[in-house]
Amino acid sequence: MVVAAKSSALELEAKALLESGWWSSNYTTNGSSLSHCAWPYILCNYGGSVVRIYKHDVYLGDKFRKFNFSSFPNLERLSLCNTGLQGSIPPEIGTLSKLTILSLSMNNLTGNLPLSLANLTQLKSFHISSNLISGSIPKELGNLKNLRYLFLSNNTLTGPIPSTLSLLTGLSHLDLSSNEISGPLPSCLWHLTNLTNLSLHSNQINGSITTEIGNMKNLEELYLSYNDIAGQIPITIGHLTNLRILSLAWNQISGSIPAEIANCSSLYNLTLSHNYLTGTISFDMSNPYLIVLDLSYNNLSGLIPRTINHLTALETLSLNWNQISGSIPMEITYCRSLKHLSLSHNYLTGNIPPPIGYLYVLNAIDLSHNNISGDIPFELGDLPSLELLDFSYNNLAGNIPIFSISIKEINLSYNSLQGQIPNGYLNCTPYTFIGNKDLCGNIQGFRPCFSNNNKSFVHQIKIVAPLSFFFVFLLGCIFLSRCGDKKTKSDSSEPKNGDLFSIWNYDGKIAYEDIIKATRDFDISYCIGTGGYGSVYKVQLPSDKVVAIKKLHRLEAENPTFDKSFKNEVKMLAEIRHRNIVKLLGYCLHNRCMFLIYEYMERGSLFSVLSNDVEAVEFDWTKRMNVVKSTAHALCYMHHECVPAIVHRDITSNNILLNSELEGSVSDFGMAKFLDPNSSNQTLVAGTYGYLAPELAYTMAVTEKCDVYSFGVVALEILMGRHPGELMTSLSTSQSVMLNEILDQRLPPPNRLVAKDVFLVAAISFACLRNKPKSRPTMKWVSQEFLSHKKPVTNPLHSISLWQLRNQENYTIGESETQ
Repeated sequence: MVVAAKSSALELEAKALLESGWWSSNYTTNGSSLSHCAWPYILCNYGGSVVRIYKHDVYLGDKFRKFNFSSFPNLERLSLCNTGLQGSIPPEIGTLSKLTILSLSMNNLTGNLPLSLANLTQLKSFHISSNLISGSIPKELGNLKNLRYLFLSNNTLTGPIPSTLSLLTGLSHLDLSSNEISGPLPSCLWHLTNLTNLSLHSNQINGSITTEIGNMKNLEELYLSYNDIAGQIPITIGHLTNLRILSLAWNQISGSIPAEIANCSSLYNLTLSHNYLTGTISFDMSNPYLIVLDLSYNNLSGLIPRTINHLTALETLSLNWNQISGSIPMEITYCRSLKHLSLSHNYLTGNIPPPIGYLYVLNAIDLSHNNISGDIPFELGDLPSLELLDFSYNNLAGNIPIFSISIKEINLSYNSLQGQIPNGYLNCTPYTFIGNKDLCGNIQGFRPCFSNNNKSFVHQIKIVAPLSFFFVFLLGCIFLSRCGDKKTKSDSSEPKNGDLFSIWNYDGKIAYEDIIKATRDFDISYCIGTGGYGSVYKVQLPSDKVVAIKKLHRLEAENPTFDKSFKNEVKMLAEIRHRNIVKLLGYCLHNRCMFLIYEYMERGSLFSVLSNDVEAVEFDWTKRMNVVKSTAHALCYMHHECVPAIVHRDITSNNILLNSELEGSVSDFGMAKFLDPNSSNQTLVAGTYGYLAPELAYTMAVTEKCDVYSFGVVALEILMGRHPGELMTSLSTSQSVMLNEILDQRLPPPNRLVAKDVFLVAAISFACLRNKPKSRPTMKWVSQEFLSHKKPVTNPLHSISLWQLRNQENYTIGESETQ
């Protein structure tokens, strides 16, 4: 009888496996009660009964409810990660009385956690992160006394943390992060003395951290950031000698940093930024293991401790946006592992220590918005890894050193620098150096540098002025003759590459004859595009440099509208330089020969790439997010760094060009306009239908918010792979449409990391598309959001509705920010 019962039980298991739909119908018992043990993802015990089911990355969908849990009395481990499970967790799961591991993470499970989970008293590990689980955390989970690992993160759980979790005294890992949990931080959690990892970040938890936290002697990682925790950091934090990571950023914590925190001798990441901390940085910096120290965005004062020289492993030091005074201590140069140094927006004085130039792995240094004086150490020019340097808004004097070619961004504006701007900076924008009245050089907005040669300045003027007049006269004559009649051009076959008199340009290396010869007098075979303004040609110059030429045809040249647009584009692009704005290399504006010369963008317009199925797939999510961000940075530069501000007025997918790496640059400034702060800036409506801000239907006043709206349209277009016009007209009736449904279906769904960027772009897009201009964010705010290390907390994209995005509160900008 026992053998028969056993055989019957095994047959029930095999039948239940087949009926679950989790395995193909090709798997049959073939008369053998043990055959199902040979199926993939299954492990049986010696008696032939199923004890483990591991099925990962295989789509199951709504088949979870078809599984007959009661047929598996010996099942110990059930792992179904990333299998697309849908619906709620069946309460029958509570019949698996021997279950020790239950892992259902990265699925689409909805509903509440069933109370029957409390029956799984042998459970040691419960993973259900990254689902759509809602409701509160059942207090019945406190019955799972054997639990060691509890992971409920990235769901939509609400309500407070139940006090019964303190009964799980064997718990070592507790992760409730990225939910909507509210209520006070329960002090009973500090009784879980076996915890090594506690993660509650990205919730709505309030209250304070009590002194009982000192009981958690085994704690190694504590994440409480992105909550509403207030109060002070208790001095008992110093009892956590095994603590390696302490993250309390983006809360409302006040008071001083306790000196006892120095007792956390294992700490390598201390992040306390974006709080209300006051007092001095008093704790002893003697921890040789500390890698990240972020105390930025607080109200800390006093000096930078000289004991900083003990932090020999430090890679990131962020003390920006505080009230720190005094000088930069020489001891900081002993931090030989330092890669990122940010001390901006403080009250620092004194000089920049020259030995800082010996921090050879330094990648970024920001000392802006202080009162630092003295010279810029020439030693900084030898740093091989330096990419970002911002010394703006200080009192620096002396000459500008030559920095390594590795540097990508530099800002020396608003200092007291003097002398010649080195030739290595000729590609920088004038705003790199603006506010230094004693600088000279070949950059627009600065006077040219003249050598004395032991002669008086007056004597130089007497010589230079007549020569300048003659030079301009000669330039005009040759310019007209070269641009006038092609029959009179030189017959010489030798290219005059470098003839400054042939065409007005920035680097003096593009000659008019070169253009005519390279295009065979603008032969149609070189044409790569035609529009209402004329045609675009791809040209390879004798120097092998490939450029794009926008040529206005004779009939268009005689049209005042096109003529004005062309000259306006030259005027705008001559004023600005930004890595994400297409570069104007030269131009000829004679009335019989008008063309503009740009850097060549190999992949053409964003519109053309999105319209091509093959190219659209190559244009993956990461590349798309980068184009959105680069467009935002370019517009931020135009709106907030140019004086006066520039409004593009025609931001469209046709006017964003992509290079060979599918990196984007804003182009076509024919409709751009300088904003006059003393004017109403009224003008005729300009732009492209489908991208125009709604207020332009009833006002002729152009503002930066018109570009913000157009940017929102383009950002959505990049997400969807097509213009969002139809979506925008149906938003009021699309409450049930989810974010993942509108994404470009030609691409695979974004992975979890990129999905955060996708959500951020979508959220910002809808904020930019608000009807009222004042309720839209500024491009400065948008740009800063993309640059911030803060990643938005988001549930899986299929759980986020467009209605939620339209009515979001996270991107409601204050009145002061929207002006």
